[in-house]
Amino acid sequence: MSKINIGGQAVLEGVMMRAPRSLAIAVRRPDGEISVKSETVVPLSERFPITKLPIVRGAVALFSSLITGIKALNFSANEALPEEEGKKEELSGWAIGGTMAFAFGFGILLFFIMPLYLTKLMVPVIGGSNIAFNLVDGVIRVAVFLVYIISISRMKDIQRVFQYHGAEHKSIFTFEAGEELTVENVKKYSCLHPRCGTSFLLIVMLVSILVFSLIPKLWPFYFKAGARIVLLPMIAGLSYEVLKWTAKRENNPFVRMLIAPGLALQRLTTREPDDSQIEVAIKSMQVALDINGGHKDDRLVV
Repeated sequence: MSKINIGGQAVLEGVMMRAPRSLAIAVRRPDGEISVKSETVVPLSERFPITKLPIVRGAVALFSSLITGIKALNFSANEALPEEEGKKEELSGWAIGGTMAFAFGFGILLFFIMPLYLTKLMVPVIGGSNIAFNLVDGVIRVAVFLVYIISISRMKDIQRVFQYHGAEHKSIFTFEAGEELTVENVKKYSCLHPRCGTSFLLIVMLVSILVFSLIPKLWPFYFKAGARIVLLPMIAGLSYEVLKWTAKRENNPFVRMLIAPGLALQRLTTREPDDSQIEVAIKSMQVALDINGGHKDDRLVV
């Protein structure tokens, strides 16, 4: 098969893999069997050419990934349930939209609005400098992000998800190296991948510092908060372009230095998987690749 970009996401007791024209979710059921859900995907760029434009494609990819991720989590939660607890109905379009809106709203409140409010309270200390205001705001935002990641990483159930996250990365490395997808081959590779969503989120945090510095400090709090929400798609788009650029140049010494913080952060969001978890990741990738059918596509999947 010609080399293609493939990405994924850890879910409850499983892994979702996304090739340019396919998607597969593999989940380990309580009885030990691996349940798989797959589908063919038509790239948005074929239906809406505007989504090929730089920055626009990143914003679209973010929202598309949120929708796909929620669907994958819903499927995995259902399949991972013991038989005696019964099956749940698949989420409706309205339910997915509501869940996505809640998650997005919570993220904006926690990582963007709260740091702004805390920085506002610190104005008497930091003074009237616009540079100082935005630096303090950025430092608080990154600190909140790190505390959040560290906090959830201590949860037992999340640690298993992080093991599947490691299995996902190892499987992608194996595919990119052109090796056969076997447990022994996959085990050789690192859990830390430069195209990880964790690295993307860190880039978003850093890019937002630069973009938000353009917002006048003298604006009222509500104007600043509103501007941050409006600017989020642009920040996501810019961050996507940064991630795409670094992924193509990861062997460059300067680029390796740039991506080092993101890789370091992945030490919190990945764990070494066991053989059974690697088997699930391999199954997901094999199904996605089989459906993809050898199509070429330069789309970077986060």
